[in-house]
Amino acid sequence: MPESYIKRILDARIYDVATETPLDVLGALSHRLHNRILLKREDLQPVFSFKIRGAYNKLLRLPAEQRARGVIAASAGNHAQGLAMGAAQLGVRATIVMPTTTPQIKVNAVRMRGAEVVLWGDSFDEAAAHAHRLVEERGLVPVHPYDDPDVIAGQGTVAMELLRQHSGRLDAVFIPVGGGGLAAGMAAYIKYVRPEVKVFAVEPEEAACLEAALAANTRVRLPQVGLFADGVAVAQIGSETFRVLRETVDGVITVSTDEMCAAIKDIFEGTRSIAEPAGAVGLAGLKKYIEQNRCSNAVLATVCSGANINFDRLRYISERTETGERREAVLAVTIPERPGSYLQFCRDLGDRAITEFNYRYANSGEAHIFVGVQVTADGDRRRTVEGLSAAGYSVTDLTDDEMAKLHIRHLVGGRAAGLENEVVYRFEFPERPGALRKFLEQLAGRWNITLFHYRNHGAAYGRVLVGLQVRPAERGELQALLQQLQFPFWDETDSPAYRFFLAS
Repeated sequence: MPESYIKRILDARIYDVATETPLDVLGALSHRLHNRILLKREDLQPVFSFKIRGAYNKLLRLPAEQRARGVIAASAGNHAQGLAMGAAQLGVRATIVMPTTTPQIKVNAVRMRGAEVVLWGDSFDEAAAHAHRLVEERGLVPVHPYDDPDVIAGQGTVAMELLRQHSGRLDAVFIPVGGGGLAAGMAAYIKYVRPEVKVFAVEPEEAACLEAALAANTRVRLPQVGLFADGVAVAQIGSETFRVLRETVDGVITVSTDEMCAAIKDIFEGTRSIAEPAGAVGLAGLKKYIEQNRCSNAVLATVCSGANINFDRLRYISERTETGERREAVLAVTIPERPGSYLQFCRDLGDRAITEFNYRYANSGEAHIFVGVQVTADGDRRRTVEGLSAAGYSVTDLTDDEMAKLHIRHLVGGRAAGLENEVVYRFEFPERPGALRKFLEQLAGRWNITLFHYRNHGAAYGRVLVGLQVRPAERGELQALLQQLQFPFWDETDSPAYRFFLAS
């Protein structure tokens, strides 16, 4: 029974390596969502993840003979760092098998702490199978990342701290789930000490192994898992963790990649720290719960479970954040191919900010544009589409279209067959509401626009690439007009990049 974990959790003596992390109030997000939102900061552990708790607790419980043989684990990174640090503290030799897809920052951190790293396979399960072979070959002692009572008990100390730090009203706690160690340990403790508090497990839609197991009433193995949230990319819930979770959780919430990206931004704005995708899963589920249940004036807690993220992933996360917050509508809109049609489209949008505008000339009849529009929620997005349709535009909503967001937005364009007299200019203008519309108004619809690329990146200056059909005799007139715009601009008509990929 889950009650058996209470003594294990209370007896966990992990604090010579792990630290008691703060429970922060996310003030701005609480105000925006009309609920009090608490964030347990496990990203502030020495290894930037809660995993140090369970790994070290397991090492402490091993007999001296087993420690002398050395330990081994398969891990996507955070358990690896925790085990490596704990093993170094106790003078135990550690070997870590990591999937080849593990972020390099985690690989480097494990090696830095003195463990031997073996990179194997594309997933956790392939790495785990190889670790099992090494156990037999080398006589090493396995330390499972989640499916072990001592590991689960170590993770349960997160809940022990949380309930001690916040003894007042608490309506629900949202816990990220990969293999289930953190969720099992926390849920067992919370339901024993504060049974009135609801506990929700949160998983990525692409790795929802607990949801599948609960639906089938038995553990199932997912045929494949998404790797965006690599820290929770597990195909099958643990045996022991499932036994505990099926008795303790009140429900499972699944979240999308975009929702995780939005939660990463929320954590950054509230703490100035950058969570890894798995670290933001719990907050993404909390936000979804509020939206689906129209919840207000509740006290809700979650865990930022880790902050081990490769810096180069931030570009992708930033790109997906606005959609994840339901603050951006991504639309395909058909407008007439004639001078002034862009300006009219912007006017028909009214005061809505345009976040992206991609277009390349195709024919003389219709122009198909890829446009991002700032909205406040799904209802506002629907009203935007309805308003444009009522104005006579053909509109397709691509906000939930993965191919559009991942690929098409970067591929709109190419060479335009039969296009004559095209010139290409690059512009910068101060980024403020309505700036793009004012830019188009100053161009005055004098020439047909054949190419347009704009993306709002939150910088001080907006950057636009524009193609225009301008006869040679009119190019002096164009230059005079551009000088009057008082925006920095560059003639890119002879640019090698334009000649290679866009010129007809």
